[in-house]
Amino acid sequence: MKRTLYTAEHEEFRASVREFVRRWIEPRAEKFIEDKFIDRDVWRAAGDLGYLGLGVPEQYGGGEAGDFRYSAVVTEELARVAVAYASSFSIHYDVVAPYLIELSTEEQKKRWLPKFCTGELVSAMAMSEPSAGSDLAALKTTAVRDGDDWILNGSKTFITNGISADLVIVAARTTPEKKAKGISLFVVEEGMQGFTRGRKLDKVGQPEADTGELSFEDVRVPGTNLLGEVDRGFIAMMERLPQERIGAAITNIAHAKAVLEETIQYAKDRKAFGQSIGSFQHNKFLLADLVTRLEAAQAYVDHHVLAHTNGELDAVDAAKAKWYSAQVQNEIIDHCVQIYGGYGYMNEYRVARAWKDARVTKIWAGSNEIMKEIIGRSLGF
Repeated sequence: MKRTLYTAEHEEFRASVREFVRRWIEPRAEKFIEDKFIDRDVWRAAGDLGYLGLGVPEQYGGGEAGDFRYSAVVTEELARVAVAYASSFSIHYDVVAPYLIELSTEEQKKRWLPKFCTGELVSAMAMSEPSAGSDLAALKTTAVRDGDDWILNGSKTFITNGISADLVIVAARTTPEKKAKGISLFVVEEGMQGFTRGRKLDKVGQPEADTGELSFEDVRVPGTNLLGEVDRGFIAMMERLPQERIGAAITNIAHAKAVLEETIQYAKDRKAFGQSIGSFQHNKFLLADLVTRLEAAQAYVDHHVLAHTNGELDAVDAAKAKWYSAQVQNEIIDHCVQIYGGYGYMNEYRVARAWKDARVTKIWAGSNEIMKEIIGRSLGF
């Protein structure tokens, strides 16, 4: 299918990202799986090439591309290798970046954004808690004012980049009686006393991405690390979740596409009963179905990416793109495993790892059930 989302300039940019992936990620992919960690020099390389600061104003070290599609290109090329690379890096340049760009003071921008763009500083977003996953309004982490500072107490879990991050945006309750309207955002930095990291979580898939638990015990956060206005954190998160969710949708489809392409080639090469397994009617019809399903989902997501580029994507459409792309991704990859047969269940085959990697996409960035709840409310229910 010929896509109309990208211009020639975007495709030229894609070639540079693909070369970055070829040089910096693919040769060490097995190492990153074993280490359960993406080496920091890869972050620095991405920063040197300008991929980490595409939306950051030039005076703070960014490229200020002004076009979300450039970020989408980076996400697609990373996802083609593995979901973990897209999730780890896009948390930084697509999820955290808007908070630092749009909510920070001039002093904060000068303090954080230059190293954010170079990859010297890796970031994370700490929303989820052990007792509050998709229900952000129910978080229990608290921040109590003490003079000009805030005392932060609580814990977070399932935090992508949680073990390696130098800067973490933490959502905390500042006015408990106001419930969702009493949440604020704070920037917690490496080295702050009382800020500790717990386990590097042992996940079913995506071993390359470090996912951790964070604890805050009487962490004294300077008032200068308050991000945005007091008690406006929940609104800030709701306003920026659509970008996280369309980014997830981009990842889902790019990942499924790469696995399906490899599966089609496998079906051509693999022989049984004297012919390629792809020539059997069942497999041929199945692959025809999967290709069509993928292209339909791709067109749907592309439509919403363009809407977001133009500032027109709302929370409901982002929810639709997120859940539907995750569903299609998981269905396609599950069928791909079946086509590979016993080999599809072996970790040495990319399709097996992809199958495990994909399962969480129906859970993170708001579970698919929460996405349907958002959509259902828009229908008047």
